[in-house]
Amino acid sequence: MKAYKKYFNQIQQKLQLVHEQSGKIEEAASWISGCMEMGGYILTSGTGHSHIFAEEIFYRAGGFARVIPILDDALMLHKDASYSTEVERMEGYAAQLLGAYSITEKDIFIISSNSGRNTVSIEMAMIARENGAKVIAITNLKHTLSVESRHPSGKKLFQIADLYFDNGGEIGDASVEIEGLGFKVGATSTVIGTTILQAIMVQATENMVKKGLSPEVFSSSNSDEGEEHNEALIKKYKGKIKGL
Repeated sequence: MKAYKKYFNQIQQKLQLVHEQSGKIEEAASWISGCMEMGGYILTSGTGHSHIFAEEIFYRAGGFARVIPILDDALMLHKDASYSTEVERMEGYAAQLLGAYSITEKDIFIISSNSGRNTVSIEMAMIARENGAKVIAITNLKHTLSVESRHPSGKKLFQIADLYFDNGGEIGDASVEIEGLGFKVGATSTVIGTTILQAIMVQATENMVKKGLSPEVFSSSNSDEGEEHNEALIKKYKGKIKGL
């Protein structure tokens, strides 16, 4: 079997695991819709490649307007990728970073970490819960159970979160073996993680509409009718949502 077909098979198997977590998706969606109804915000973060998930639901066509992504240059890859690996292990960095954000009991904090072992993500979850927010984590259970926590508490992200999702990934994320190569290729965490996230958001939106509510969601700014709609939301939340 060709490598790309092996990769397709891996994705299909892991999507089945997402289906098996449908109860959690519905619970998370209920929390999100409740958060939106109360005027709360969805805060979201991830380090390394997991920062992609924060961007996935921010300022997105079809996505909620009240999303606050916590995107820190030092924890991302575009400036110094290898340094980001050092920073995500630093004790106290999360408290320093979150000092610029208000987190309340109305809010939901979504944290993505494939390994679930690094200090910054774990401390973010702890701080969010201390402030009354519910924490949803997306992680790789197989990987996280195979390693030790780097946080002084010895705990991992899934043990701190109020609700966690398993992306079904392999240890190390890459999933396809190629004869003659000593390492696997084809990471799966992004494909599966974004599926989980969007499934939650879609269901949360339906929950609100079924209650007769009109959720604040962005349209495509590249459609004629969407631009005016989006400008109104931007005007409302500019200054309240960092980066908007």
